[in-house]
This record gives sequence, C-alpha cells and structure tokens, in this order.
Amino acid sequence: MSAEHWLGREHGRPGYDAAVAPALRVRPGTGETIAFETDDAVYAELHDHGDLGALTAPINPVTGPVYVEGAKPGDALVVHVHEIRLGEYGWSQSLPGAGALQHRMPDRVVSRRIPIDAGGVHLTERHVVPPRPMIGCIGTAPARGRNSTVMPTTALGGNMDLTDVAPGATVYLPVEVEGALLSIGDIHAVMARGESSFVAIEAAGVAVVSIDLLPDAALRAPRIETDEEWIFVGLGDPVQESIRRGYEDVFDELVDARGWDPMDAYAVMSALVHSELGGPTGSEAPDPLHPFRAVGAVTVHRLPKSVL
Repeated sequence: MSAEHWLGREHGRPGYDAAVAPALRVRPGTGETIAFETDDAVYAELHDHGDLGALTAPINPVTGPVYVEGAKPGDALVVHVHEIRLGEYGWSQSLPGAGALQHRMPDRVVSRRIPIDAGGVHLTERHVVPPRPMIGCIGTAPARGRNSTVMPTTALGGNMDLTDVAPGATVYLPVEVEGALLSIGDIHAVMARGESSFVAIEAAGVAVVSIDLLPDAALRAPRIETDEEWIFVGLGDPVQESIRRGYEDVFDELVDARGWDPMDAYAVMSALVHSELGGPTGSEAPDPLHPFRAVGAVTVHRLPKSVL
C-alpha cells in the first residue's frame, strides 16, 4: 500500500527522547498512513567485521519521532499496523553473552545472511518458511531522560519483541509527554515467540501505520488488540513480577472497566487466559560488560475476545 507520509531511515536514532525534534506532525483519527523506514546497518557491520567493539552503527535505531496533535500525558496512542514490507535479506546472528543459548554457541559473533524472496525466508538450505514480519521496537517518549531501544522495555514500550505487533494489530501505548512522540524500528522477518537468541531474523523494512488517540486511558503498560484477542503486556523484575502485573491488568480490565464479578473474572482467567514470555528485554539497565544480557522479561497475557 502507499502511504501519505514517509519517514526515511535517516530519522533513525537509538532511544526514545522528548528532546528530539519531531520528524513529522500528524492529527489522530484521520486515517492517514505513515511509512517508517528502518535500518539493519548494525547487523551488516557485525556480519562484515564480527566485532561488537568495532560497531559504528547504532543498535536498534527507531525512526521518528512523530508528534501527534492533541496527545497529552495520561492518554494512549492507538497505532494501527497496516503493512510491513521487507527487504531482500535478513540476518541471523549469535552474539557473545547474548540469549539463552550463549553457553552452547561460540564466544564470538557468528553471522548468517538470510535471503528473503517470493519463496519465503531461507533459514537454511532445507528450511524455507513464510515471512511473518513484525515490529520489535515501538514506543513513545518519556517525560524525563531517554528510554533505551535495547533494554529495558518500559511502560511506554520499547524493544518488546512481540510477534503480535504485526499487520492487522493495533498497539496501545501510554503517553507521558505532549504529542506522544512515536518512534518505530527493529523489524523482524520472522521470530519465534520468546526470541531465544535475542536476535531473530532481523531485517530492514518499512512499517506502515495510522494513528488514533484514546483520551485519559491511564494505561500502565502497552496493550495489543488483534481480531481474536486483547493482549496485556506485563513488565517486571523478576519475571514473576512481570507475570503478576500482567494478570492484574487483565483482572482490572474485566472487573473495573467491564463490570465483571471478581469471581467470574478469576474463573475465566484461570481457564482461558494464556500467558507466555514475550521478548527477553528485561526491566533493568544492562550490565556494561554484557550489553545484551536480559534481566526479567516481557510477558504477555491473552484475553480471548470471545469471552467478552
């Protein structure tokens, strides 16, 4: 699809920061589409040089920010994901000290360029799978300081690495500053839920979205809506805290927002609300010596629309 507005990858930078001047201003609710072009330069450098210390490109740059007219603290930005276009290849990389399999892989960068064509995503010579493009980093700017595009994920979004942030989904993001300042990056061609390696099949691409605004939403974490589910994001450290907070948000939505009897909510959640790990992007700033080491986790809690 075409888009009314184009933001090139030259607007990409690491971090969500209210001090960065908007690259674009839009009015919510118009249906106008915005194309965010994203960058894979860091993976190309790792492939060519195999040295984390030699990187010059930023890790997970996000394109933007977009100032949304009328957005104010306490609102929620409503981001409809219409399309994700992929380039001709992606990257699979093993990084020292990163991911659940770091003790099984070599203590050096191992990189593979992954062709993407009409046949699919060529993981190996034998394994060609359909693309399932998703947005890894999506978020708004904090009132103070700068939020990372690596970790931690915060209440305003960031590097959530959720497979559900895909075409057809709607992402609800809390707003802390006037204009919200939306930025998007870190497109994946395909990723298993949980992202065991901390690097999925990363790819340059273009995400096409439109924006609405939900006044006075008072969300404490992002939410995602699909045709079948409401997906509540839990954030905390340790992971049990993340799970608890996600469950609380589902329960409060049913009881406080929808007027359910508490025991009805309890019974339905126990039977039908599935939970799982999201991306391994934890709730604390990384150790400088291990910049990819996740602490805690993002969790997701799936409320079927069929029960509402």
